Amino acid sequence: MLSAILLSFGVIFVAELGDKSQLMALAFAARYRAWPVLIGITIATAVTHAISVGIGAVVGAQLPTDTIAVVAGFAFLLFAGWTWRGDSLDEDESKAAERSTRNAVVAASVAFFLAELGDKTMLATITLATKESAWGIWIGSTLGMVAADALAIVVGQQLGALLPERTIRIGATLSFVVFGVLLIVEGL
Repeated sequence: MLSAILLSFGVIFVAELGDKSQLMALAFAARYRAWPVLIGITIATAVTHAISVGIGAVVGAQLPTDTIAVVAGFAFLLFAGWTWRGDSLDEDESKAAERSTRNAVVAASVAFFLAELGDKTMLATITLATKESAWGIWIGSTLGMVAADALAIVVGQQLGALLPERTIRIGATLSFVVFGVLLIVEGL
């Protein structure tokens, strides 16, 4: 089991470097506190990788990623609209949303869950689970992804301290649009 943990940690950590979800972690961390974002990422990753390991261990086959990519792409476009709409909140609502741990955890969990469906890290986890210990792959892949995204959170927190809120909101909106369009194109 230890070899499965180490193998999946290494594979997923490297696969996640520069991936869209790592860039999302950076964007979320620039807007929210680090711990709620990391908790959201961990929840989404644990669930997604549990599904991946289950598929890999039981079926050993890949998901129909084209349809999932298109649906996730449209969801990302909705997230872009949601992020942009944040400009219309009054000052009290805006401050409450930024401080809300629950909002950050939920937003990060949903966004990361959708981003990981059909992603290369999910497919890599499925593939690894066809040959190795299911528990070891789940633990290692989850830890590998969370570690890679934690690096992005540190960078995002530093940017958040330096950039104005409007710039961060525009950057996050554009990121969601780009990821949404890329997912839709990938699925088609």
